Amino acid sequence: MMMESSMKREENVEDYVKKARLNSTLAALLHDPILADVPKNPTLSDVDTLISLELGSAMRISILKLDDTSFDVALMNSATVKDLKLAIKRKVNNVEQSKMGHRHISWKHVWANFCLSYNKEKLLDDNSVLQDYGIRNNSQVHFIPFVMSKDSQKHSRGRKHRFFHGLNKYA
Repeated sequence: MMMESSMKREENVEDYVKKARLNSTLAALLHDPILADVPKNPTLSDVDTLISLELGSAMRISILKLDDTSFDVALMNSATVKDLKLAIKRKVNNVEQSKMGHRHISWKHVWANFCLSYNKEKLLDDNSVLQDYGIRNNSQVHFIPFVMSKDSQKHSRGRKHRFFHGLNKYA
């Protein structure tokens, strides 16, 4: 009984040492300038997309924010607007997490008040393939205010509450 307990402790220590060594190696790799575009906590999907980018079956898109700063995201060539929004969300959340710790961003609010644009065309249909808009590798997509079209006289998703109409400087 005592011997089994001692062996289990040794196995646990060995597992702990192996995990610590692996984490240390991974941390060193992620600080390598060549791997600067790999997220701090990469998922298998992130790594797969970056490999596909190197092989030419994925694209890197630059996102220009309203404050004229930008960041890049990598997506498969078959990506949709929804995939782009999810990649933006992951990238921004990772940056915010690394800079400020946990900070909640209401993405429902972001997409209700802002949209993405490429060549002055709003990317409103989440199911549309990015390449249908002409978006290719190294394209730049812009965040723009999401305002109601005067022709349709329909409220955008962000204009449901009358109280907020006067608060948005872009409305």
